Amino acid sequence: MTTPLLRMTGISKAFNGVPALARAELAVDRGEVHAIVGQNGAGKSTLIKILTGVYQRDEGEIAFDGAPSTIASPREAQERGVSTIYQELNLVPLRSVTENVVLGYEPRTRWGTIDWRGAHRRTGEILSRFGVDIDVKAPLATYPTAIQQLVAIARAVSLNAKLVIMDEPTSSLDEREVEVLFGVIRELKNSGTSILYVSHFLDELFEICDRVTIMRDGRTVGVANIAETTKLDLIAAMLGRSAAEIQTAGMTELAATGDRSGELLLEAEGVATNRRLRNLSLKVRRGEIVGLAGLLGSGRTEAARAIFGCDKPTAGRVAMKGTAIDCPRTAISRGIGYLTEDRKAEGIVPELSVRENMTLALLPQLSRMGLVDKAREREIVERFIRSLGIKAAHMDQKVSELSGGNQQKVLLGRWLAIQPALLILDEPTRGVDVGAKLEIQAIIRRYVDEGCGVILISSEFQELIEGADEIVVLQEGESVRTVSNPGVTEDMLVHAIAQPKAKEVDA
Repeated sequence: MTTPLLRMTGISKAFNGVPALARAELAVDRGEVHAIVGQNGAGKSTLIKILTGVYQRDEGEIAFDGAPSTIASPREAQERGVSTIYQELNLVPLRSVTENVVLGYEPRTRWGTIDWRGAHRRTGEILSRFGVDIDVKAPLATYPTAIQQLVAIARAVSLNAKLVIMDEPTSSLDEREVEVLFGVIRELKNSGTSILYVSHFLDELFEICDRVTIMRDGRTVGVANIAETTKLDLIAAMLGRSAAEIQTAGMTELAATGDRSGELLLEAEGVATNRRLRNLSLKVRRGEIVGLAGLLGSGRTEAARAIFGCDKPTAGRVAMKGTAIDCPRTAISRGIGYLTEDRKAEGIVPELSVRENMTLALLPQLSRMGLVDKAREREIVERFIRSLGIKAAHMDQKVSELSGGNQQKVLLGRWLAIQPALLILDEPTRGVDVGAKLEIQAIIRRYVDEGCGVILISSEFQELIEGADEIVVLQEGESVRTVSNPGVTEDMLVHAIAQPKAKEVDA
């Protein structure tokens, strides 16, 4: 039996006394494509950050390339042969392709200057292995995301990486670009490089991976050969249920019972985009909460982006009160607000004040000939600080100085200020404390009772069960079934999420 390239055993890590990992384990063989899967909070990211030197473990052992290992920093991880390609590419767009590949490890001439001729040649050779023929002297920003992803891989190869960690590598790629990436992964595998593959798209695992490690609640709960498992088995392990339990739970209790008599606000029919949304259909009426449920990677956020007009449909149509939504400007003008999943990356502007953050979407209504009505702006902000219970020293305090829960309320206030007819809320209570969560839920309910329609996306099944009047289940970018409240149980929702699509049942 050969020694694995990487073996992590008994890895534990806690933050402020709260365990993030509890004796987790991971083993990656040489020349293997190995996946890690698990829901949010399962511990995947923490385990990888320990492997790459971002965090130090509290307990456990790591052996890499046959020797005990303590990696103290990301730089040391790279020098040991561990290279990471993050979901948010850590590249420099305005620098050339070559500069990005050799950054920090530039080849030198005998006089100590950078050997650009050799660097360009080496970069071109690496990219040609992947079937990419581009001008390596051109700025990286001139190339599409797929090429930038391959440049990040080329950087890993240039460092003679023995293990390449890919974190959601296909999240921004279309289907053709995914196939190119998979070709590169196969080429790396054939050359003996190991790949640690992190993805929520389960179909990809069965196409490209050899084995999979399943994590739940900071623990490793299973390891399986991809060829000997099924999606149902993986879903069951991720959710902590048996496959049989998921197959049989709630089979006869999914009939719609909710009242859907309000005015129709929004209708999406057969919507597809280039961001992995294949076939979305749903309706939202006044005074109704429609939940979107599914595993991570099922297309929930992609659905929200399509409805708000961030991504143009390649098929189908989104209409708000009969008007087609083709861009965020149109969506806002028709009374749609969109609270995004990642408040730090896509929500708050950290260097701006509470006031400036809250009125960003309202500026067209507050401005005339380029001048903002400051008095009206301050009156609106003061009103929402009071009504939402935002705890801030004053409205001109930097929003980055507020707690997570108060930042989330500021973002909610941004969209409530436009007096929306429809709110799209993507994980509105993620990362906030229990008190803030209850307050945010109460705010949402209050506006729904006043006639606002809501699309609610949440990874917490109970939040959907308690709050949504109807739950649309997504699988692999498609809306596959609808569950109507009241009366939905967690078992019923788990079954609806895990049950194969109708076309798979008929096969």
